Amino acid sequence: MHPTKLSVNINKIATLRNSRGGNTPDVVKAAIDAQRFGADGITVHPRPDERHIRYEDVRAIKKIITTEFNIEGNCREQKFVDLVLEVNPHQVTLVPDALNQITSNHGWDTINNKAYLTDIIAVFKNAGIRVSVFVDPVVEMIAGAAACGTDRVELYTEAYAKQYDTNKEIAVAAYKQAAQKAKELNLGLNAGHDLDLQNLHYFKEQIPWLDEVSIGHALISDAIYLGFENAIQLYKRQLI
Repeated sequence: MHPTKLSVNINKIATLRNSRGGNTPDVVKAAIDAQRFGADGITVHPRPDERHIRYEDVRAIKKIITTEFNIEGNCREQKFVDLVLEVNPHQVTLVPDALNQITSNHGWDTINNKAYLTDIIAVFKNAGIRVSVFVDPVVEMIAGAAACGTDRVELYTEAYAKQYDTNKEIAVAAYKQAAQKAKELNLGLNAGHDLDLQNLHYFKEQIPWLDEVSIGHALISDAIYLGFENAIQLYKRQLI
């Protein structure tokens, strides 16, 4: 069985902290504890307005990281590019967010943005950072990402999550095709967005060569009822 890593996105911890001010809950401690509780990586997604993860949080987490560090964000923001190059995480995930976007809601058009993506991917790879490109489950977009020189793609899984309860076979079909294309092109494969305890195991079962999932909102929400350590372990069990 190909091992799939669980990277815990701790943005929601920062959202809770920022809603009150001060440093409770402590984002750095959350990263330390997530690793201690079994997370294979930590994901953060800083945005220009710093409404959840702050740039200083990213720097502080880098100092304590013992697993993989994944920084997601809009690479069209020079401030983001500078931060990633400064912190030098294991992986950067390029997401085509618009300014003030609440959450990510689409992948890159890797064909029409080929020149730009090729250049920015080279910037990060030259710094020794693994690059993943956020894409919709479209075979052409996977091929386009490969042509840009990325190491991995991350499949945007909101559509899968929305359809899962209605017809899980139909829900996963496009993702299986996209994943197969990534495999044929020797691209690493990540996935994220709205994956949870109900739909994660089936997704992994259908795409067993999945390298990594990044999960934040659902896991942190479950942790309110189940406890942080227990939630992380329950998610990891879905990937077996």
